[in-house]
Amino acid sequence: MPDKSDVHWLPSTHLLSFDEIERLTRVFVSMGIGRVRITGGEPLLRNGVEDLVRRLTGIDGLESVDMTTNGYFLGSKAQVLKDAGLRGVTVSLHSLREDRFARISGMNALPRVLESISEAVRVGLHPMKINSVAIRGYNDDEILDMVDFARKLNVGLRFIEFMPLDGLGIWNQEKIVTGQEIVDIVRSKFTLVAKGRGRAETASVWEFSDGRGELGVITSMSEPFCDDCDRLRLTADGKLLSCLFDTEYYDLKPILRNSGEDEKLRSFIRESVWKKPEGVGYMPWIKQEWKNPRNMNAIGG
Repeated sequence: MPDKSDVHWLPSTHLLSFDEIERLTRVFVSMGIGRVRITGGEPLLRNGVEDLVRRLTGIDGLESVDMTTNGYFLGSKAQVLKDAGLRGVTVSLHSLREDRFARISGMNALPRVLESISEAVRVGLHPMKINSVAIRGYNDDEILDMVDFARKLNVGLRFIEFMPLDGLGIWNQEKIVTGQEIVDIVRSKFTLVAKGRGRAETASVWEFSDGRGELGVITSMSEPFCDDCDRLRLTADGKLLSCLFDTEYYDLKPILRNSGEDEKLRSFIRESVWKKPEGVGYMPWIKQEWKNPRNMNAIGG
């Protein structure tokens, strides 16, 4: 997150209502979307988010609803989310050291987040995964500690290469710890069995030889997987993104609020997706100055 004084909050009228999100989700499902993940910003800041989960899980044809969260409110919400039909949860956790955690998140909340992870496991949210962005010089010395932590709880662990979407503006290529480096570090202590990367999945996955836990690496920068990406992202204010690194945002809100015709939404969505960029592996900012997309805190995890 950027410094709080630099955050520009949207008026509540700019945000989609639960009715609007449900309607759009029904349209997406009618077009072939099978899985939904509720992200943010931070989704558990949204009052009554469990009601949204309940609405979405009631949509015929939708296979699953999962959530990505920073974990701060997860402990108190885990059971009601499970009862509402949430399948699994992914918690963003970038350090197991309180000082580092506070530095990157802006809040000394590590004990609370760790308790939330334990509570999510207890109530049976599954799959339960931890996402950790590996940053050279910040937390790359904690890779094995993170593995030990995840294996102790028998939950999945995903390491993500550092992308230029941080709100602090500290990204540069030298700070990237590649997926291959991460796997080599883990292999120095554990025997891994490769499972590969499924079509349109983001993570290349390894199992531990003893069957406890699972390791994934998301190689967005060193080995982009753009060619078979089929994911769409809907922002809280109704913008459609077909790529995290796109700078074009296709606003669904005018159609949503001024038309009762779902076919108009389907047509606009179809036209927008056809404009999907080639992906991060082809983007010129890798080699030269280029307009950066939104920060991840404004797009969603």
